[in-house]
Amino acid sequence: MSGHPVPLVPVLAVVGTGLIGGSFAAALRRVGQVGRVLGVGRTPAALQRARELGLIDEVVELDQAAARADLILLATPIRAMADVLRRLAPLLRQQTLITDAGSTKQDVARMARSHLGARSRQFIPGHPIAGSEMAGPEAADAMLFHGRKVVLTPFEDTPGVQLHHLIRIWEACGARVQLMTPEAHDRALASISHLPHFLSAAYMAQVVRSGDADVRLNLAGTGFRDFTRIAAGSAEVWRDIFLSNRTAVLGELDEFMHVLQQLRASLQDPSDPEALEALLEQAALARRFWGGRNPDE
Repeated sequence: MSGHPVPLVPVLAVVGTGLIGGSFAAALRRVGQVGRVLGVGRTPAALQRARELGLIDEVVELDQAAARADLILLATPIRAMADVLRRLAPLLRQQTLITDAGSTKQDVARMARSHLGARSRQFIPGHPIAGSEMAGPEAADAMLFHGRKVVLTPFEDTPGVQLHHLIRIWEACGARVQLMTPEAHDRALASISHLPHFLSAAYMAQVVRSGDADVRLNLAGTGFRDFTRIAAGSAEVWRDIFLSNRTAVLGELDEFMHVLQQLRASLQDPSDPEALEALLEQAALARRFWGGRNPDE
């Protein structure tokens, strides 16, 4: 007599049941690869809402999650992660695997080494390259990671069996897993994720501080909507991202300022319109090429 197959994650604990944590639980539940989902968080109302939506099965404290979970996903703001790791360290079972969903990896790796000690071999830093300007349990989407990349930055001593298991879990969510070093991840994400949000927020702030902001916003169309969409993200989350990856973000900002100065100089000198057009054409061609290779992005 055969029973039901054992899911990849018999017991999952999600610390932070918002967009990413809730979507992770929902994705695994959709494909039948999670048994029970425990929710841990700072806000009782959000936890209760996650339970009402079926994202989690019960609300527990961190010590209960450590005692029961086979996999713990840390989907908290980066600033809160050190305290969670410190509290988890003496509670973890040897068979429990931990990962995170933070947008920076060097600082998370340092926190894990510092607070988990020898148990850091049970921790695999991760970053799903997927998201939304929406937040909270209501934003959770079982298909959020489908076809998206997830970067894992394992330690040198991460057991291969644990890494392979986590890869299978993310692949069950529909994600494509890529392995990187924390340093390479943070440099790349500063360019293609962190700086765009920084610039979008700066531009939105400039518009709303203008004396005729209402007139401008009333006339704004799809281009404005597309460019400013990501500025609507969580200020707390993005503050932590910018500060934790500030060296790489500042480096990218310096390079951007150099290109911006080139554009400004071309605009300031109307005698050479070809120079301005050349910069615009380079950007247009690059964007079309990227869009052709990534039609779903």
